Amino acid sequence: MSQFKDPITLAFSGASGAPYGLRLLEVLVALDYQVFVLISSAARVVLDTESNVKLSGNEAKATEQLSALCNAKEGQIQVFGKDNWFSPVASGSAAPKKMVVCPCSAGSVSAIALGASDNLLERAADVVIKERGQLILVPRETPFSPIHLENMLKLSQLGVTIMPAAPGFYHQPQSIEDLVDFMVARILDHLNIEHNLAKRWGYGE
Repeated sequence: MSQFKDPITLAFSGASGAPYGLRLLEVLVALDYQVFVLISSAARVVLDTESNVKLSGNEAKATEQLSALCNAKEGQIQVFGKDNWFSPVASGSAAPKKMVVCPCSAGSVSAIALGASDNLLERAADVVIKERGQLILVPRETPFSPIHLENMLKLSQLGVTIMPAAPGFYHQPQSIEDLVDFMVARILDHLNIEHNLAKRWGYGE
């Protein structure tokens, strides 16, 4: 029996917004979830640019790096390369029922909407949709073109949650970290995971 809570797939695509994904990973680990991590080639560039995290292209090394960064237990984080078709996330018989793409590029939105499955991130999302699981996409793009909006509408009608990286300000954030936590808190809410990251509307201090 696993020492961790049910696994969640967390994918990083090439959109801006790496701090959102890293913070979500950190919180999931702290809450004892096992996390299967997928990282596109473009996402590695974004992680380096925005968060100074230089991830190896080697699965084992990247797993080691993220585990150290998030203080994860052995086996709690598993990174799978974009062409690892033997990973659990590639099959409906083994994939976690919950997946978050954070941040999610417009290109990934398009590929997922088309069912392209040209890499492991796209295939994993396709699996969650076909298995009637929970898929959350966190697009970070502005403005949205009609193409983007049509793709997001199509996915929303299929039951996918579209949650743009658009933090609120009613909690009077004092730092970028507060804004990041706002979005991570909303993602956790939709995953039905309890947390105390952000003050809720109407509940005061």
